[in-house]
Amino acid sequence: MDEDSSSWLAALRGQGAECRAAQAQLHELLLKAGLKEAYRRGPGARISGPELEDLAHQAANDAMVSLLHKLDSFCGESRFTTWAYRFVVLEISSKLGRHFWRRPCIPLDTEEWDRLPERHGALDPLAKAEHQDLIAAVKRAVDTLTERQRLLFVATVVNGIPIDAMSARCGATPGAIYKAVFDARRKIRAYLTTNGYLEGEAGMEGVASRRVKAELT
Repeated sequence: MDEDSSSWLAALRGQGAECRAAQAQLHELLLKAGLKEAYRRGPGARISGPELEDLAHQAANDAMVSLLHKLDSFCGESRFTTWAYRFVVLEISSKLGRHFWRRPCIPLDTEEWDRLPERHGALDPLAKAEHQDLIAAVKRAVDTLTERQRLLFVATVVNGIPIDAMSARCGATPGAIYKAVFDARRKIRAYLTTNGYLEGEAGMEGVASRRVKAELT
């Protein structure tokens, strides 16, 4: 274990003024990391301003409590501060996910395929026809996915629901959601490749369609 991590553990396990000072310093670090993470993820969860800052403070407080209860599990495989930051990042993720569903703008069973062209700028008639053909192919590919893969892919990629929000709704970790969406993308890419939709991506195809293809696959 590195010297700095050992110092943190010794101070936090101590008593009196030294322990209180260490806890105050750690809380300050957690709050700083929490604010940074909250401002990075906040726009996706449609939260900003004082409400976002309050969420970051709550996350830092909850992370502090959780961390102090798990001090004995720290084994020095990383720096103590790196280990500590994970607590507040997880708290931010969880709180943002729950916040999203308080005022969801998109029902979970909605499929916003028609909104995809709007997200990539106006298209001329020829490009729009090509674009719609691509989306139709992706929809056919999505029909080959498992029910869970389809649900998560449509929710996060097509409807733009944040991973944190889906994690809170499904009761799964963000990592599990990422893995399911990654597997779905791989299947969709294989389908599009087999059917010729991924050939000549850098050629005659329009920029907007290439962007949509990158997003969907």
